[in-house]
Amino acid sequence: MKKIFLILFACCLFTVGSMAQTKKAEPAKTAKTAKATAGPAKSDGTPDMRFKANKEAPKPAAGPTKKDGTPDMRYKDNKEAAPKKGKG
Repeated sequence: MKKIFLILFACCLFTVGSMAQTKKAEPAKTAKTAKATAGPAKSDGTPDMRFKANKEAPKPAAGPTKKDGTPDMRYKDNKEAAPKKGKG
């Protein structure tokens, strides 16, 4: 019985030991990081979005807007100006 217990215990140790995490590689720099920032940047070079200078102002609607200022999508002008959302 002791031998069976020791074998099972050893198997568990090897299994847990093989699942140890490895050091992750540093993420590759993207085009987003190459963009010049108007304000402070994070340590990886991306703009720090907590600052007002790094937040982009929303583009004005091409056509009529709703009361809250968002484009009214019932009009053709606003549909053409809207970014296309595709399955990806």
